[in-house]
Amino acid sequence: MEQTKCHTVNKKQLIASIAKEKKIHPTQVRQVIQSFLDQLTECLSHGDRLEFRDFGVFEVVRRKQKIGRNPKNASVPIIIPERNIVKFTPSKRMRTIIDRVVQPESV
Repeated sequence: MEQTKCHTVNKKQLIASIAKEKKIHPTQVRQVIQSFLDQLTECLSHGDRLEFRDFGVFEVVRRKQKIGRNPKNASVPIIIPERNIVKFTPSKRMRTIIDRVVQPESV
Protein backbone atom coordinates (compact mmCIF):
# COMPACT_ATOMS: atom_id res chain seq x y z
CA MET A 1 0.00 0.00 0.00
CA GLU A 2 1.41 3.42 -0.88
CA GLN A 3 1.96 5.95 1.87
CA THR A 4 -0.10 9.13 1.60
CA LYS A 5 1.43 12.46 2.52
CA CYS A 6 -0.47 14.25 5.26
CA HIS A 7 -1.37 17.90 4.72
CA THR A 8 -3.79 20.37 6.23
CA VAL A 9 -7.00 21.21 4.39
CA ASN A 10 -8.50 24.52 5.46
CA LYS A 11 -12.10 25.71 5.17
CA LYS A 12 -11.42 27.72 2.01
CA GLN A 13 -9.98 24.65 0.24
CA LEU A 14 -12.88 22.50 1.40
CA ILE A 15 -15.38 25.06 0.10
CA ALA A 16 -13.62 25.22 -3.29
CA SER A 17 -13.56 21.42 -3.55
CA ILE A 18 -17.26 21.00 -2.73
CA ALA A 19 -18.25 23.91 -5.01
CA LYS A 20 -16.36 22.35 -7.91
CA GLU A 21 -17.68 18.82 -7.29
CA LYS A 22 -21.33 19.87 -6.88
CA LYS A 23 -21.20 22.77 -9.36
CA ILE A 24 -22.49 25.24 -6.76
CA HIS A 25 -21.23 28.80 -6.27
CA PRO A 26 -18.56 28.92 -3.53
CA THR A 27 -20.49 31.63 -1.65
CA GLN A 28 -23.46 29.30 -1.21
CA VAL A 29 -21.21 26.46 -0.08
CA ARG A 30 -19.45 28.81 2.39
CA GLN A 31 -22.82 29.88 3.87
CA VAL A 32 -23.95 26.28 4.33
CA ILE A 33 -20.66 25.15 5.89
CA GLN A 34 -20.53 28.16 8.22
CA SER A 35 -24.16 27.63 9.23
CA PHE A 36 -23.42 23.95 9.93
CA LEU A 37 -20.39 24.83 12.07
CA ASP A 38 -22.35 27.51 13.95
CA GLN A 39 -25.20 25.08 14.68
CA LEU A 40 -22.74 22.36 15.76
CA THR A 41 -21.11 24.81 18.19
CA GLU A 42 -24.50 26.01 19.46
CA CYS A 43 -25.73 22.45 20.12
CA LEU A 44 -22.50 21.47 21.89
CA SER A 45 -22.63 24.64 24.03
CA HIS A 46 -26.01 23.43 25.34
CA GLY A 47 -24.55 20.03 26.19
CA ASP A 48 -26.24 18.23 23.28
CA ARG A 49 -24.73 15.13 21.71
CA LEU A 50 -24.52 15.18 17.90
CA GLU A 51 -24.56 11.87 16.06
CA PHE A 52 -23.95 11.59 12.33
CA ARG A 53 -24.45 8.08 10.97
CA ASP A 54 -21.40 6.68 9.16
CA PHE A 55 -19.36 9.68 10.33
CA GLY A 56 -19.17 9.87 14.13
CA VAL A 57 -20.37 11.44 17.36
CA PHE A 58 -19.52 14.82 18.90
CA GLU A 59 -20.16 15.25 22.62
CA VAL A 60 -19.05 17.43 25.51
CA VAL A 61 -17.21 15.62 28.30
CA ARG A 62 -15.72 16.90 31.55
CA ARG A 63 -11.96 16.52 31.80
CA LYS A 64 -10.88 16.05 35.43
CA GLN A 65 -8.39 18.26 37.22
CA LYS A 66 -4.83 16.99 36.93
CA ILE A 67 -1.30 17.90 37.89
CA GLY A 68 1.07 18.91 35.13
CA ARG A 69 4.78 19.65 35.16
CA ASN A 70 6.70 22.59 33.79
CA PRO A 71 9.43 21.08 31.57
CA LYS A 72 11.82 23.88 32.57
CA ASN A 73 11.23 23.35 36.29
CA ALA A 74 9.81 19.87 36.88
CA SER A 75 9.90 20.23 40.65
CA VAL A 76 7.06 22.78 40.59
CA PRO A 77 3.67 21.14 39.98
CA ILE A 78 1.07 22.99 37.94
CA ILE A 79 -2.60 22.36 38.65
CA ILE A 80 -4.60 22.04 35.45
CA PRO A 81 -8.24 22.74 36.35
CA GLU A 82 -11.13 20.56 35.25
CA ARG A 83 -12.89 21.76 32.12
CA ASN A 84 -15.30 20.81 29.39
CA ILE A 85 -13.90 19.50 26.11
CA VAL A 86 -15.44 18.32 22.86
CA LYS A 87 -14.86 14.64 22.20
CA PHE A 88 -15.20 13.14 18.73
CA THR A 89 -15.68 9.41 18.30
CA PRO A 90 -15.43 8.24 14.68
CA SER A 91 -17.94 5.73 13.34
CA LYS A 92 -16.92 2.16 12.58
CA ARG A 93 -17.13 2.94 8.85
CA MET A 94 -14.82 5.96 9.18
CA ARG A 95 -12.31 3.98 11.27
CA THR A 96 -12.28 1.21 8.67
CA ILE A 97 -11.70 3.64 5.79
CA ILE A 98 -8.96 5.51 7.66
CA ASP A 99 -7.21 2.30 8.76
CA ARG A 100 -7.19 1.15 5.15
CA VAL A 101 -5.84 4.41 3.67
CA VAL A 102 -3.82 6.42 6.20
CA GLN A 103 -0.38 5.20 7.18
CA PRO A 104 1.26 6.45 10.39
CA GLU A 105 4.20 8.79 9.87
CA SER A 106 7.64 7.39 10.56
CA VAL A 107 9.34 8.89 13.59
